Amino acid sequence: MRFSVRDVVPFTQARANLSELAEQAKAGSEKIITKNGESYVALIDADRLDYYHRLERERIHLLLIEDARRGLADIEAGRTEEADRALAAIQARRTRAKVTGQASRKRG
Repeated sequence: MRFSVRDVVPFTQARANLSELAEQAKAGSEKIITKNGESYVALIDADRLDYYHRLERERIHLLLIEDARRGLADIEAGRTEEADRALAAIQARRTRAKVTGQASRKRG
């Protein structure tokens, strides 16, 4: 969605005109409220916010399904490793990285 200059409102102006901005948001307009010239918060209709949250949950579910599909493909292709062994390898890498980082800080 594109915003026009009328949709960007400084914080002080938003505070003074909150009722009017709320009515505009209820009517479908989205407002970006700025503070010190930077984007700060958005003012949108509560139903639209709920819709955005539903879209985000759906996106997360689709990502989980895609991860599961890739995992099943890895199993079919034999690209698997025992969980305990994989976790031990990750922990060993972290320990080596931590020791290496401490050693380089002592030298520096």
